[in-house]
Parts: sequence; C-alpha cells; structure tokens
Amino acid sequence: MKQWTGEDLDKIGTSEEIQLSSLKRDGTLRRAVTIWVVRLGDGLYVRAVNGRKGAWFRGTQVRKERRIRAGSLEKDVSFVDADPDLNAQIDEAYRSKYRHYSVRIVNTILTPRACDSTLGLLPRLTSH
Repeated sequence: MKQWTGEDLDKIGTSEEIQLSSLKRDGTLRRAVTIWVVRLGDGLYVRAVNGRKGAWFRGTQVRKERRIRAGSLEKDVSFVDADPDLNAQIDEAYRSKYRHYSVRIVNTILTPRACDSTLGLLPRLTSH
C-alpha cells in the first residue's frame, strides 16, 4: 500500500479545502466538489455533511477512486472506510482546524450522520 509523503501530508492537511473530482467513463474529470479535509498523524480524512446519502459519498462507494486538488497539488486517491474508533480524534481535528468558522457550521461535520461517512484518503499509483 502506498503511503503519503510528508510533503503531501503537509500540503493536503493544511489546505482549507480540497476539490474532489471523479472520472467519467471517457477518462475526463467531472466537475469538482469542494470538501474539508483533516490530517490525523499520517492519515488524511474526509466526511460528507449529508452522510452516506450524499451524492459524492455515494459515488465513492461505486468507484473508490478520485482525483483531489489541494492548491497546486493534484493527486489520484483511493478511499477506505476509516476506523470508527478514530472518530473522536477526527472530530477534534475538525474542531481545531476549522475553529475560525462558527460552531454551527463546524457542527455539521460532527453529526453522527457525517461521522458514519468518514473516509481515509490513500495515494493511488497511476499511469498518468
């Protein structure tokens, strides 16, 4: 399994938001969705505010591969279900990173529905 480099972890983990794009059947990218990302140790995590019923989350269950953009960095990624035992730590990472937003906004990513959709991002080897 490929691991993130320290530089990638720093760039992605400190980005305010990332853009997530899926590939169409013809290999072109769909319009990107903007989401929040947090770093916990050597892991990167995302959640869907609308939980498992959210459109972008449902897409990850069909095809677990996407492309992310964090500033000028673009990476192909795979998704894995996050260990539910990490949810409290991931919650804290969201609270800390996004504390400059109102509590009401941050709380949308801390609901049980959102927590149930927590995914880890892994770098993917590509032929690009």
